[in-house]
Amino acid sequence: MIAYILRRLLYAIPILIGVNVVTFGLFFLVNTPDDMARMQLGVKRVTPEAIAGWKQERGYDKPLLYNDKAAGSARLTDTIFFEKSLRMFVFDFGRADDGRDIAREIRLRMGPSLAVALPSFIVGLLIYITCALAFAFFRASYVDFWGVVACVIAMSVSSMFYIIGGQYLIGKLWHLVPISGYTGGPDAWRFIVLPAAVGVISSFGASTRMYRTFFLEEISKDYVRTARAKGLAESAVLFRHVLKNAMIPILTGVVVAIPFLFIGGLITESFFGIPGLGSYTIDAINSQDFVVVRSMVFIGSLLYIAGLLLTDISYTLVDPRVRLS
Repeated sequence: MIAYILRRLLYAIPILIGVNVVTFGLFFLVNTPDDMARMQLGVKRVTPEAIAGWKQERGYDKPLLYNDKAAGSARLTDTIFFEKSLRMFVFDFGRADDGRDIAREIRLRMGPSLAVALPSFIVGLLIYITCALAFAFFRASYVDFWGVVACVIAMSVSSMFYIIGGQYLIGKLWHLVPISGYTGGPDAWRFIVLPAAVGVISSFGASTRMYRTFFLEEISKDYVRTARAKGLAESAVLFRHVLKNAMIPILTGVVVAIPFLFIGGLITESFFGIPGLGSYTIDAINSQDFVVVRSMVFIGSLLYIAGLLLTDISYTLVDPRVRLS
């Protein structure tokens, strides 16, 4: 197990380097440092001197990948790529274009993102699995039929409809909770309930139907027929055997999603005005703040690799036949 984890961690290093190189290349194919300076300075203050000063102040006056004017190792280290990307491997994210420390912003915004994403994730998972088990238990009946119809309808509706509809109905019409904003402390739940509920409802159709497929696939296998032949009740077969064996494909999606709870929801946080990492990323993209964008891409890549590792490890907990060497 330890050797497997070490191998996966070593594999993560070239993957992270590759992700950073691709992100760096794509960003600067679209935007040059001069373009970034013009956007930040504004139309009225754009002069060659102002652009040069902005680039020098933020370290964008250096070559992108190779500095032929430097000597020795400085040809590679005295570049934008080294100073803006490779330092992330020691979690030195630097400062955003507006001067704020990115690491501090991540620490401050991680709490609101988790406060919204974690309840939505846990409650949603319980609802999806429960409904999927109910549909599988009453398969080929009216419960199953109308349940699948409800899932298809829910899948066909955009998440934007749930966001706007929830804000209008719950927030503006009924005045039960605030439409947007966030505050810490005991009153935080008032700002969390609506976006968390929207997150659960918007994912209900796809997740429930997928879990139902997993359960139905297990029900058709030989060991289920053997259990029934031994006289076990259908509920015992479903909960004692089918649920346990269906957890492997469920864990594939669930465990990978756990690390991304720290990132938050891009659309949800933006529409509900939650100062989390999702809205932070959207704001950085709109302002073309490369430093923040590549920091969030790096964190996302790191969390995704961690999620895959957790998925492989969790397999051994639900299926003793799986062994990692």
